[in-house]
Amino acid sequence: MAEEFELEADANVAASAEEAAPEETPEEIAAEAADQAEEAPVYTPELVETLIEGLSGASRRRRQEVGFEIAAIAHVSPELLEPHIDVLIDALYRPEAQTRWEVLDALTVLAELYGERTFGAFDGAETALFDEDSATVRLAAFLFLTRYASVSPELSDEAWPLLDEAIQCYHGDAEYHDMLAGLLEMVQGNVSEATAKALVDRVGFDAENSTSFIKTYSAQIIKAVKDGVSAGEVA
Repeated sequence: MAEEFELEADANVAASAEEAAPEETPEEIAAEAADQAEEAPVYTPELVETLIEGLSGASRRRRQEVGFEIAAIAHVSPELLEPHIDVLIDALYRPEAQTRWEVLDALTVLAELYGERTFGAFDGAETALFDEDSATVRLAAFLFLTRYASVSPELSDEAWPLLDEAIQCYHGDAEYHDMLAGLLEMVQGNVSEATAKALVDRVGFDAENSTSFIKTYSAQIIKAVKDGVSAGEVA
């Protein structure tokens, strides 16, 4: 009983302390945000140049660290990576998985901005899509290829056979949620009517008979196509 009273007393003290704590003012919130902004890394062309050199270094660990930084830069300052796209494409052939998935993530971002400059990554992405050891590499490759396919009808027809095979291979895997999200984004781009129809056929069963996110995403993909969001409306 004594222990119960002590616990109750402690809880009351904690609750009183929370109630007594003053709310932050707008000025204090703004000051905290400014402090966080100051702590964020500042990327410069010189720093990026140094990082890019690390992708070709002999140290596996350093390449992985650099890959992580490169992916982060792609999401906040992608223009700094534009002069180095060819080096990034070459890095898709490093033996360690992390370097490859980080670089694929960066190239997926860059593909939306620089299009054709990134298309040389297609072969490396195809190899990564069927990597036997890393599901993260496979997912990164899949998402790059969906971005690639969304650029034009011709590119969607080129990428679709690979994407279709991957859908069948990895259906229901932990990464399948993000794969479906990538496919939904893809059909909202400039894909061909043939690719759009093939995708509808592929996910049609799940849209009717599956459960959870698989059913939801599959139905959304079909709706996006039939609403004419993609390049060709499928009846």
